[in-house]
Amino acid sequence: MNLEKDKYIIVEIIPTSLKKENGQVVELTALKVDGLKLIDRFNYRLNKDNVSIKEFTDMCSYDDDKFTYLDQSSDILNEFKNWVEDLPIFIIDNTYTLNYFDDLDNKLELVFPYLDLDFNGNVIQEMIDKYKLEASNYMVDLVYEAIIRHF
Repeated sequence: MNLEKDKYIIVEIIPTSLKKENGQVVELTALKVDGLKLIDRFNYRLNKDNVSIKEFTDMCSYDDDKFTYLDQSSDILNEFKNWVEDLPIFIIDNTYTLNYFDDLDNKLELVFPYLDLDFNGNVIQEMIDKYKLEASNYMVDLVYEAIIRHF
């Protein structure tokens, strides 16, 4: 995979549980990138009233209108499945993301090796420091900026 030339997706998912069977997708944000050019953005959230663990609504700052809001997590995942096409998907966290995308046939890879970073509990801060990034609420934006600066 060549991040400078290929088309791919960078994705971040915020679930209420590590396991898909027990949780809800509160937020799913993704970028569709062609080489180093951003070509589309996917911003979906679960309607605030439908989030089972209310602390997640505070964490996701529901005052943002850049999102499309749906009533069911399954609807968000179905919209993503249609949007992603057959493109490779770069994930930010490999612990729980794979559980939520288990029905996708797309290639799923951890993004950090492409940035010469080892995945660990502090990898986001290491990425911010290495590429001199401004902190952001959206990990996909940080990863995209790191990819641009890396290449």
